[in-house]
Amino acid sequence: MAVSFIIIIGERTGFMKKSILIMFVFLGVFSQASAAPATTGTTGNIDTPSADVLRPGQASLAYYNLHEGKDLAFGVNIAKNLELSGVRQEYKKTSAETYLNLKYGVLHEGILTPGMAVGIEDITNQKEQTVYAVMSKGMPLGLRLHAGVGNGHYDGLFFAVEKKLIPMSMGGVFPDTSLIIEHNGHAMNYGLRMSIAAGLKVDAGWRDNSSYVGFTYNCY
Repeated sequence: MAVSFIIIIGERTGFMKKSILIMFVFLGVFSQASAAPATTGTTGNIDTPSADVLRPGQASLAYYNLHEGKDLAFGVNIAKNLELSGVRQEYKKTSAETYLNLKYGVLHEGILTPGMAVGIEDITNQKEQTVYAVMSKGMPLGLRLHAGVGNGHYDGLFFAVEKKLIPMSMGGVFPDTSLIIEHNGHAMNYGLRMSIAAGLKVDAGWRDNSSYVGFTYNCY
């Protein structure tokens, strides 16, 4: 009887582990390995931030070729849940501008609860200082939703929707690809983000009524 009881418990434990794994796959919970810097330098989508914050030991680099010029961006974790990022924007018709951002992760995303972060972009007000709060949550079928509010260049509400196009792919490894649709407070943007190597992603799409392309890299 004791042996039978142990076997039953083992089978149930194995079943529970498999069920939990299936649940995670079904929910399509995005890990932070899928995160990448936005055109502003902060971890996010196309133009908008997400609730993701670089973890200790992580850093990011990005290059975006936009219709108004080029963006060269970086990000680094400087303390627990605190991300420092910056971007140098080289415009075609005007001189270049450089500004810094800070983002703090208030809540980590859980299975049932959203992640939340607050941040400030362009700390020294070189162009347009912006303060925001944003929430992110993985949903069923490979969806992840982001919604936030901010002043400055966000001008109120902004949101983004990510859809993982290859559900069984591993986050951060080829061919992991996501479709991103966002409203940055002024216009709709559309893009694809594909991992081509560990930590290295290529972004392309339609932003601010023009095409764009970018390359981002997260160092772990």
